Amino acid sequence: MMDDTTATFPFPAVGRKKITAAFDGGRLSSDGGVMLLAQAERRLGIAERLARIIPDRRDPSRVTHAIPDMIRARIFAIACGYEDCNDFGPLRADPAFKLACERLPETGTDLASQPTLSRLENAPTIRDAIRLSYALVDQWMDSYATPPDGVVLDIDDTCDVVHGHQQLSLFNAHYDERCFLPIHVYDSTGRPVAVVLRSGKTPSGREVRAHLRRLVRRIRTRWPLTRLTIRGDSHYARPEVMAFCEQSGLSYLFGLAGSRPLTSKVQDTADAVRTRRAIEDREVVRDFAETRHRAKSWSCERRAIARIEATRLGLDIRFVVTNLTGTSPRVIYESLYCARGQAENWIKFHKAQLASDRTSCRRAVANQVRLVLHTAAYWLMLAVREAIPAARDLARAEFATLRLRLLKIAVRVQETTSRIRLAYASCCPEADLFRAIAAALLPSPRAASP
Repeated sequence: MMDDTTATFPFPAVGRKKITAAFDGGRLSSDGGVMLLAQAERRLGIAERLARIIPDRRDPSRVTHAIPDMIRARIFAIACGYEDCNDFGPLRADPAFKLACERLPETGTDLASQPTLSRLENAPTIRDAIRLSYALVDQWMDSYATPPDGVVLDIDDTCDVVHGHQQLSLFNAHYDERCFLPIHVYDSTGRPVAVVLRSGKTPSGREVRAHLRRLVRRIRTRWPLTRLTIRGDSHYARPEVMAFCEQSGLSYLFGLAGSRPLTSKVQDTADAVRTRRAIEDREVVRDFAETRHRAKSWSCERRAIARIEATRLGLDIRFVVTNLTGTSPRVIYESLYCARGQAENWIKFHKAQLASDRTSCRRAVANQVRLVLHTAAYWLMLAVREAIPAARDLARAEFATLRLRLLKIAVRVQETTSRIRLAYASCCPEADLFRAIAAALLPSPRAASP
């Protein structure tokens, strides 16, 4: 039987010289940058944090793959673009991945197989899954050296299309898909705070209030004095949510759907904007107004800000509602509310570039565990990016670009009796940056004992 790895195949000749190729280069890996992820994980300790929560019901005398090792292998693979457990067929013997998981590349045992990793994802109960979500909140709080004076939390949901009738999946007419609508929460720096799997319907005010109550309670246990501001689009401006924020001492800033009574309150400013654009014959005229408004379902009047914009195509009015005071309508809308759009990019990093929409398990709890693992991979990518000097372009790059430029690097792994040598490509375009990141992620030396 022919060995597929050594079978040769041709390429067009160059300079009258025949070109033949074969996959016989030896112990090479195409994911040499996984070593950077390994150093980032050692600094964060996220695998050990999650492993302490996942129950291990196996016979200790027969355990080959410890839970922390399996979590490391899984999140390293996600960060490198292998989002499915099926990828561990060939990947479990990859020398770079084995070394990143602290196993010898040649003589060490291979990593866990796909069935073993699938059992890991299905091991936690619903209580364990909740504790895993809280562990991510703790990871976020630990990323601050000291409790901040205030943080802004962006909350939003995203469509996660399913492949069948999985638990919690529902048909959503807006997306015209059967899907989940997981809720994502990030702070204003792009750090993930929480990701919660939920059914494919728009969240109600009571549901959002319940999620926020649990999140705020967890944050308050360690940050009792930090000012929290909740920011979201219009379908989070529910009376239950705003009342909860007011009762809990939280600030909020939500988009607000327009209505005839609300629009009539800013009509004078709207007429002035429309008239000024016509008289001055300008492309765009923008102004702001504020009013007090109380919808039928609200328990009290609240501050509403209007952004009024007139163009040659007509008049456009957008509203936000907030309990912030002492700030002008322009600053609230342009500087505070519009910054919420950045959360869409962070969700894109999580969902599209780390493939967190690969929630293909049948059980909802297992899919929540997957979201936790993808969020752990998000933390690793953040740690690598934060280690890049600010003057470099990659310091602001997307995760897909970081993967292409820093992780997908060929490396030859050589294990001898006394050492292991990694031989990266001599012509690697990011060689100097790679060395700088590896040095920046090295653990700090321990102080000498007195």
